[in-house]
Amino acid sequence: MKSDTTQRSTSFAQIVSILGVIIMGSFVTILNQTLMSTALPRIMHEFSITPTQGQWLTTAYMLINGIMIPITAFLVDRFTTRQLFLFSMSIFSVGTLIGATAQVYSMLIVGRMIQAIGAGIILPLQMIVVLYMFPLEKRGSAMGLIGLAMNFAPAIGPTFSGWVVQNFHWNMLFYFILPFAILDVIVAFFVLKNVGETSKPKLDFLSVIYSTLGFGGMLFGLSNVSSQPFFSINVALPLVVGAISLVLLVKRSNQLDEPLLNFSIFKYRNYRLNLIITLIQLAGMYGAIILLPIYFQDIRGLTPMRSGMALLPGSLVVAAMSPITGRMFDKIGGKKLAVAGLFLVTIGTGLIGFVDLSTPISHIILLQVVRSFGFALTLMPLQTSAFNAVPLHLASHASALFNTMRQLAGSLGIALFVVLMTLVSQNSLASNHAQRVADLAGFRAVFIGAGLLTLVAFLLTFIMRDEPYTEAEKERIEEKM
Repeated sequence: MKSDTTQRSTSFAQIVSILGVIIMGSFVTILNQTLMSTALPRIMHEFSITPTQGQWLTTAYMLINGIMIPITAFLVDRFTTRQLFLFSMSIFSVGTLIGATAQVYSMLIVGRMIQAIGAGIILPLQMIVVLYMFPLEKRGSAMGLIGLAMNFAPAIGPTFSGWVVQNFHWNMLFYFILPFAILDVIVAFFVLKNVGETSKPKLDFLSVIYSTLGFGGMLFGLSNVSSQPFFSINVALPLVVGAISLVLLVKRSNQLDEPLLNFSIFKYRNYRLNLIITLIQLAGMYGAIILLPIYFQDIRGLTPMRSGMALLPGSLVVAAMSPITGRMFDKIGGKKLAVAGLFLVTIGTGLIGFVDLSTPISHIILLQVVRSFGFALTLMPLQTSAFNAVPLHLASHASALFNTMRQLAGSLGIALFVVLMTLVSQNSLASNHAQRVADLAGFRAVFIGAGLLTLVAFLLTFIMRDEPYTEAEKERIEEKM
């Protein structure tokens, strides 16, 4: 087990180099997640596949990602930082090369799945590295830099993807990413140092099975909610299997001295509350963001490129604010940032719910900038506050669970809001409204719903605790576990 007293003797130059390779790896892997949606129509046409088959480009990636993230708690305790990072970025590079050179659709799916193995390790690993290298009073600044990659990459993805697909063959999406992934492996080989300590925990294979069925089943079921009937073999069955498996996983984990995932960290109120607020916000954020391109392209008739450009200002705000927010967190704490940020997100999201067919595009861009500013103030401070509440030797479990729950929240938000938009649009269409008017009604319902969801998260910020637990408080909580 890792010790809370891990020596932070790393020099400033080493810290900069380690953060650099971690941020680059994080940016490349997260950017990769968002690239396929814009390219999907071209890929479907080239390989003569149905939309359901095409959706597997995203679904397969998400499933492997969701399965790998929980296992990283074990991997981080078992292997060194250097070993894990080099392996994950190398395997990601191999998957990227396979995707770039794929001549048949099945090989493209295989490439995406191999990419997801590497990406699933990188996401929790980057946060664990920060927790071990930086003391409490400096974590905000470091997490702000991590947030630059985590929040900017998915936001810039549609714009970048739209430009590539409009000007090149779709496989250039992989070729553009590949050099950066390989370069990151090379630089990491020379500069990356080990952070923290390793031990030899036992891997409980039954827990791995429960985790795979649990998180994989939930993600698979949620990904199909918007396209298939709820009581179908591809929705209800995996959701039921996933829910039962997660219950068994929690029960199994509580019986083991070295669980795959230590669910006892939920006894830390700060961790639990910050996680709940984050999940509510993410559900609303992803559910709403995925529908903005639909509004711009299908309802207002913009090209994919112009649609991506309309989202770019908000992306730039997130990029610019993430490091600044990190430094602000170290000075004033997370509560004030969360209150201000979620207020802006709630206002911006709710107002988008009242746009119509004549609303100037510039007005919608401005509201999206307001939302993005709120996200930049909120997401990483909430995550940093959650991790600060947990003892360092539980950091791997805190990071693995946090990132796994992020995946589930995003999938749940997308599923719920796509279903909501579909139902409202169909009802409006049945009332003899034109297709664009019906789609607009569904779009507005989604943003009003997302606004109400973020309002709940905003209200919860008022009961946040700004100060991290003292070591004595952490010890008392551990004694009750």
